[in-house]
Amino acid sequence: MKYQLVLQFAADSTEDFDRLVTLEDRLIQEMDDIATVDGHDFGSGEFNIFLLTDDPTTVFGKAHGIVINQGVHNAMRSAYREMDGEDYVVLWPSSLTEFSVL
Repeated sequence: MKYQLVLQFAADSTEDFDRLVTLEDRLIQEMDDIATVDGHDFGSGEFNIFLLTDDPTTVFGKAHGIVINQGVHNAMRSAYREMDGEDYVVLWPSSLTEFSVL
């Protein structure tokens, strides 16, 4: 896989954690053919889900639909980078100018 796509959510409670792990499980079920869910991290007020893919924009579109269908109300941000790169390309929201994983 050429890119790492990050889905990042505001999260700071056990309830947020549980809801987002459920989302991660759903992504694992739905993304078999176009991406690999590569785990998550939780802390500093955020929950990140990492996906490996060759087509980050298509995977984001599918993932965004799953987030909406799951009813996840946590604010989401998303960006991707080349696997060996450091600079992220922002996908969501379009007004976001900087992205980082803490």
